[in-house]
Amino acid sequence: GCNPLAETGRSKLQNQRAVLNQQILRAVRMRAGAENLLRATTNNKVREQVLLELSFVNSDLQILKEELEGLNISVEVYQNTEETFSIPLVPLGLKETKEVDFTLPLKDFILEHYSEDSSEYEDEIADLMDLRQACRTPSRDEAGIEMLISYFLQLGYVENRFFPPTRHMGVLFTWYDSFTGVPVCQQNLLLEKASILFNIGALYTQIGTRCNRQTQAGLENAVDAFQRAAGVLSYLKETFTHTPSYDMSPAMLNVLVKMMLAQAQECVFEQIGLPGIRNEFFTLVKMTQEVAKVGEVYMLVNTAMNQEPVKENIPYSWSKLAQIKSDHYKALAHYFIATVLCDHELQSGDDEDQQEKALSQLYDYMPEGLMVLTVLKDKVQRKQLGKAHLRKAIVYHEEALRVCGLCKKLRNIDVLQEVLTAAHKRSLLKYAQQETEDDFLSLIQAPDILPKTEYKIETIAPQFSKVKVKDFFHRLGPLTVFSAKQRWTAPRTIHIHHEEGELGFGLKGGSPVQIYCLDPVYSAASMGLKEGDYIVSVGGVDCKWLGVNEVLEKLRNVGEQPIEIEVISCQDTASSMHNKSATYSVGMQKTYSLICLAMEEDKIDQTKKAPLKLPFLSWGTKNRQKAASTLCLPSAVAGSSQIKKKLSPFTLLNTESSLY
Repeated sequence: GCNPLAETGRSKLQNQRAVLNQQILRAVRMRAGAENLLRATTNNKVREQVLLELSFVNSDLQILKEELEGLNISVEVYQNTEETFSIPLVPLGLKETKEVDFTLPLKDFILEHYSEDSSEYEDEIADLMDLRQACRTPSRDEAGIEMLISYFLQLGYVENRFFPPTRHMGVLFTWYDSFTGVPVCQQNLLLEKASILFNIGALYTQIGTRCNRQTQAGLENAVDAFQRAAGVLSYLKETFTHTPSYDMSPAMLNVLVKMMLAQAQECVFEQIGLPGIRNEFFTLVKMTQEVAKVGEVYMLVNTAMNQEPVKENIPYSWSKLAQIKSDHYKALAHYFIATVLCDHELQSGDDEDQQEKALSQLYDYMPEGLMVLTVLKDKVQRKQLGKAHLRKAIVYHEEALRVCGLCKKLRNIDVLQEVLTAAHKRSLLKYAQQETEDDFLSLIQAPDILPKTEYKIETIAPQFSKVKVKDFFHRLGPLTVFSAKQRWTAPRTIHIHHEEGELGFGLKGGSPVQIYCLDPVYSAASMGLKEGDYIVSVGGVDCKWLGVNEVLEKLRNVGEQPIEIEVISCQDTASSMHNKSATYSVGMQKTYSLICLAMEEDKIDQTKKAPLKLPFLSWGTKNRQKAASTLCLPSAVAGSSQIKKKLSPFTLLNTESSLY
């Protein structure tokens, strides 16, 4: 990761975000305490004082929220350093988190569950903690993306190794909402996974805004980055169906996906126009529909941002910027078609049919009394329709400037003001060139332009398989057997003697090998060896990862001398026999939010007696049940379903939740 103390503009913003998150946390705790006191007291004087304190705290929270919004709209820091004349793109800020100490919980679990010396795994635990710490300050490039994905994949191994579905591990994960700054705390690894996925998407947006939009390569990279950001956020929305954090709620993620695709579409338009827009009929018609498409997608983004419940938490300036861009690009579409009509009269050598077809595709309908072919041939009608489009362009430009002037955050972005003003002046100048004395006779209303694009913008799903990760805790053994959901006896030492060249048992399975066809006549059975036992070492050599042939080779090499082997027995009756297919039950642990910590005791008691509620996060695309409230403490739920699939960090990605 990057140096957390580096004095870059981006690191300063993240540091300011961390400070604001702490201030918001204190204010939220104070408000929760005041609300509890207000419910508990019957003294009118105390109630008046508490109400006054609550009004102060709420005002303070509103101010802090506005400061956080200011950080979210500080788009200049993330733009390319090259001087440019383009409307800024909006990146997502990274979610902040607190440090987590895995040392004691994992060491205790290794000793208790795996019956191994936990001190031998201190380096692996330190590597895991170092990787998590580095993920708090990833570099703004592909290396940063790869590091975040590596940690996400590593969490898949950690979850299967150390987080059983029936108990807590005592590891508390705290993440701050990117928009509200409110902290969410859970003892559930799924919050960690979801937050890392959000930061992968956020980092892609920062990479996209950093690209040089004055070059073809830079614009191609920006389009790709925003499509990948949309893909990661869409994957997060579909995979984590219940989240306690506003910024990862399905409604908010849906809006963010739309915004990233809109910014990708905007970069596509800039890419088409980068070599210059020729003042030619068919070129201008194509540009008209392309820029109309950009205006349409931003209009849809603005509409989505103004729907409940997103409206309350999305930065106000983001919504206004989407409205400004929608008006600006619609104005450009009307300006382009006005240029077509005013500057390109139908000549004798022109292809009349092709021009008629191209122009007719721009409109859903024509103004009353006008036909496309007539407009092309009639100079007066052509000019009247062109001026109608210019008037509509000027209206859209003025609306964009008005909205920009009303928003304090956007008003301070100089390049945005310059671009809007320049486009407005250009339309005014074009209209002035066409103005004549008989303009008052023209009552034509410019029709809407149909958007169309030749470049389909879609989400690009995250490709986790391209990042190769080795399990930090590989030495514990194959994950198909040595996982948190399975329990075994402590290793037992068995002294094996060759009797007439026979061992008295057979071996089967993959790694580790398993005892089968145990003959009770031989001494191995009397020494405590059991059918179905796993061999974990032979002669003091670890053999958890060895196959049948390799273990047999070690046993043969001993000759007639007795040999010590260590075996373990599975305590789960359902999985007493070896199976190469691993299973995993997604049992959700009890989760809670810091918002709940100040709830009164009687409320907590009532909650415990209440029926089981769904957890905040559930892993699986088929689980669409209603999420639990963030103001309750769900009870632990143990899962026990078994699905036969090859185990990997993504075993859970395609399995149906078995929580309920």
